[in-house]
Amino acid sequence: MTLRFASLGSGSKGNGTLVASGGHCLLVDCGFTIKETERRMARLGLSPADLSAILVTHEHSDHLSGVAPLARKYGIPVYLTPGTLRARDIGKLPEVRLIEGHQPFAVADIQVTPVAVPHDAREAAQFVFRSRGASLGILTDLGTVTPHVEEHFSGCDALVLEANHDPQMLAQGPYPPSLKRRVGGAYGHLSNQQAAGFLQRVGYEQLQHLVVAHISEKNNTVELARTALADAAGRVANCLFACQQEGFDWLQIDKGD
Repeated sequence: MTLRFASLGSGSKGNGTLVASGGHCLLVDCGFTIKETERRMARLGLSPADLSAILVTHEHSDHLSGVAPLARKYGIPVYLTPGTLRARDIGKLPEVRLIEGHQPFAVADIQVTPVAVPHDAREAAQFVFRSRGASLGILTDLGTVTPHVEEHFSGCDALVLEANHDPQMLAQGPYPPSLKRRVGGAYGHLSNQQAAGFLQRVGYEQLQHLVVAHISEKNNTVELARTALADAAGRVANCLFACQQEGFDWLQIDKGD
């Protein structure tokens, strides 16, 4: 079986993405309690006992809070950058695998390339996964799309891409000015328009799946994101919008022999 992926939930209240291939499954981030993670994984036909590893993108609580408890309960190795490990005291982990921002590594037959991104975290990374000829990019939690990011996320067969906020909604919304500057800044989150511009530059004709993710519940709507990304969404074979409560169900990348 080639790469497939699913989400436990996507947004500021908790994130977690499953990536599976050849009988192995990885969890990218965990911002949920053990009980909630177990419940959400069961909905997707899995248990945390099925996980080969947990990968961490950065130390913000909506991505990290559930990592250490889950890893301790189920004895799961955790992959993260040295900066992320030092950023917060998350307690004892059963097994730590330090990764570098530019150095690919493998978990079973899944090749993982960490990609350094500009975000207000100590040493944030996003990931590109490859297995059996298929590739998946997960790209959220960055305020700017750099040439380095574009280089690594070009040519993916499937992409989970942040479209966090609508600039006008953010400007007129309930956040205090300091938080508005953070979210909309160079080390914050991608707007709908930034996500659309990224897709225009790297191309999207090869995408089998485009999942628009990390959509703010206060500073965005699915309708606004859909409008901004209409050109790409209309040309990708399957485009969907991840939500906080349900994430999205399993999607498989089909590659010919």
